[in-house]
Amino acid sequence: MTETETVETIRYTADVVALTPAREVLLIQRGWPPHEGAWALPGGHVDPGETSLAAAARELAEETGVHITADSLRPIGVWDAPDRDPRGRYVTVAYAAVVPVGTQIVAGDDARTARWWPLDNPPERLAFDHADILRAATDS
Repeated sequence: MTETETVETIRYTADVVALTPAREVLLIQRGWPPHEGAWALPGGHVDPGETSLAAAARELAEETGVHITADSLRPIGVWDAPDRDPRGRYVTVAYAAVVPVGTQIVAGDDARTARWWPLDNPPERLAFDHADILRAATDS
C-alpha cells in the first residue's frame, strides 16, 4: 500500500423485507439519525461472529417483535453503493420473508413505531435505498 492509498472502513448490515400474502410490507419508523422519522426496512448491523442471515432474523425480532427462523428468509441481493448511507460505507445483504396476515408487531430496539403498509401505497419516501430493495423483493 502506498502513502496515498487509504483503507476504507466498511460496515456490514442486513435488512428484511417482510411481506404478507395480502401484499403488505412491514416498515419501521427510524428513531435516530440519519433519516430520523423516516420509514425504513427493519435491519441493522451484523454482529461479530454472526452471519447476515442470522442478523436479519435477529434484527427483525428486535425492531418489530416478529420472530422467524433464518431458514424462512430468502436472499434478495447485496446493496453496496458507496453513498447509500451518509454515515460512511455500509454494505447490506437484503432478505425477504413471507409472514401470515395479521402477524402482530411491536416496535422495539431503535424503531419509534412499526406498521404494515400496503405494497401499492407505501410511504412516499423510504430511508436510504430501501425503495430499491423493496422493488427488488417484489419484482421477482
